Amino acid sequence: MDQEIRAGAETAAGDIPAMMQEIGQEARAAAAVLATAPSAAKDEALAIAASALRAREAEILAANARDLDHGREKGLSAAMMDRLALDPRRIGAMAAGLEAIAAQKDPVGEVIAEWDRPSGLHIRRVRTPIGVIGVIYESRPNVTADAGALALKSGNAVILRGGSESFHSSRAIHACLVEGLRAAGLPEAAIQLVPTRDRAAVAEMLRMTDFIDVIVPRGGKGLVGLVQREARVPVFAHLEGICHVYVDRAADPEKAVRVVLNAKTRRPGICGAAECVLIDRPLVEGLGRRVIEALLAAGVEVRADETLQAIEGTVPASPEDFGREFLDMIIAAKVVDGVEGAIDHIRRYGSGHTDAIITEDDATAARFFRDLDSAILMQNASTQFADGGEFGMGAEIGIATGKLHARGPVGAEQLTSYKYVVTGDGTIRPA
Repeated sequence: MDQEIRAGAETAAGDIPAMMQEIGQEARAAAAVLATAPSAAKDEALAIAASALRAREAEILAANARDLDHGREKGLSAAMMDRLALDPRRIGAMAAGLEAIAAQKDPVGEVIAEWDRPSGLHIRRVRTPIGVIGVIYESRPNVTADAGALALKSGNAVILRGGSESFHSSRAIHACLVEGLRAAGLPEAAIQLVPTRDRAAVAEMLRMTDFIDVIVPRGGKGLVGLVQREARVPVFAHLEGICHVYVDRAADPEKAVRVVLNAKTRRPGICGAAECVLIDRPLVEGLGRRVIEALLAAGVEVRADETLQAIEGTVPASPEDFGREFLDMIIAAKVVDGVEGAIDHIRRYGSGHTDAIITEDDATAARFFRDLDSAILMQNASTQFADGGEFGMGAEIGIATGKLHARGPVGAEQLTSYKYVVTGDGTIRPA
């Protein structure tokens, strides 16, 4: 079924299983084409889609205005509204992301390793597409562009199910991607957008083992938890972004204040935002106080442990505030005893997403890196850099915190698997 026809009206609830079956079949057929599609065709589709995003800016902003009105009616938080909102700069960033992905080396067909065996066999491990990716996401309409582009670059078909909050914005962005596919002669079903707000479509996706090879959920704890519990399809996911910044006794004061403020306040509603600042005990009355006061001056509500409550303007932290993803201008604050105390706290309360240390002592930083196993660990840098674009991937489909297949930002390369290609010369295995 033509994507634009299908998107013209929402599907009745009783028709959703049949609709999703058709979407799955078309995605599987498109994936077979994409697996061997020339790099030039994929890159042309992305370049044309980027141009379409810029050309249709007014149309996209009008669609986004409808979504913002709907969000206000639903009473979405300020952080959620920020995730939902588009402006010319963000649309330009989406287009630039598509162009950056197009400029990357095609991962499909890359020889990861090769070796010879005494038997005479020559063995190559070759990167290959996964097949069909299902992406379920909330609020952020830019995921439509990022996920569609990364799937295409890596030779995968993708089924996108955006949240009800971004319904109109996602459709407008998706139309630009389809324009690129059509112009490049690639199957329009390579990037499909589920055309309904009905949550029954999500339930169907989670059961589509014949058509979807992996599900990537991108959203809040409720959505990701649901997907992880209910999916029969394998999942790349992170449940929460409980990111910590530890200010060590060997921290540079200017760096510490600058990094902590950016990690919390730049965009408090993203998964890379800091949710807890840890202060080394010797710093309590010096740099620690300065960091807390800087957060307060920036309008952050600081929920402090018993020691830091002595700083005027803080509020007492409850036990539940540690290990909590606020996604707002709120941060938990705690005093720890050195890097060992920071490591112990993060092991107990962290989510394995991103954690940072502020220190000029490289040996202490090395201990932090060695003893923690978060997907991303940083020294003297804001956790807000936990982003595929900032890692040079052009964009990301999400941050994976599991330990199998993909970890950290999931870009085009992480959306591939591999196969072994073995050549011989009439080679047989002895009895």
